[in-house]
Amino acid sequence: MTTTVDTGDFTAWLRDFQGAALLRRTWGDPDWSAGALLEPALVRSLQRFQVGEDGDGARLMDKARQAGDPVYAEAVRLFVAEESEHARLLARLLEAAGGATIAGHWTDAVFVRLRRLLGLRTELMVLMLAEVVALGYYRAVRDGVRDLLASEVAGRILADELRHVPFHRDRLRMSFRRSSRLSRVIAAALWWSLLAGVLAVVAIDHGEALRGAGVSRTAFAREVVGYFREIAAEVMT
Repeated sequence: MTTTVDTGDFTAWLRDFQGAALLRRTWGDPDWSAGALLEPALVRSLQRFQVGEDGDGARLMDKARQAGDPVYAEAVRLFVAEESEHARLLARLLEAAGGATIAGHWTDAVFVRLRRLLGLRTELMVLMLAEVVALGYYRAVRDGVRDLLASEVAGRILADELRHVPFHRDRLRMSFRRSSRLSRVIAAALWWSLLAGVLAVVAIDHGEALRGAGVSRTAFAREVVGYFREIAAEVMT
């Protein structure tokens, strides 16, 4: 998660996303025919995460293009493609478990509204909250759910999220480079406040599924806060 890339040049990140796309084509899909046996609480939880992964990313890509760096914009396009792939994998996992996707959920609607409030930096800051939550969530599913197919899907998504976090971190760090210390302090305080709200919602919405994976709400929150503390420090310093 702490991969360091020159924050003024996203060529290395573009190559990283291109390489990941090639690996996905090489690996192919998991063996869906094996089916999946998932607890109802996990099915409900995965349905909500699937909705969150399923956006088209058009506004984010537009903002990235407007930033004036075509290399970064192309890397963002490939990032959005990876998120769409996550949605597809989760939909297939739900299907293998005899479940279905859902059309939407209020938490995703609120999250999307927050992301779209201002410009690229605000969108990435809100998006980063989802990414660090995803680190804790997919790790819990990968390591704590006994179903092999669910574990494989979660592991694949987690591997991508471990790249997404430093990718967004590098862009955010660049965007704050010329900000005053006071601006960074205020932004960090607001960012932490948003994280607290997100964790409260996740604890309520997904706590039962996390317990089924052997992770308490407190342990999950502690893990996510640990990820976020590292990222926030790197972005704001």
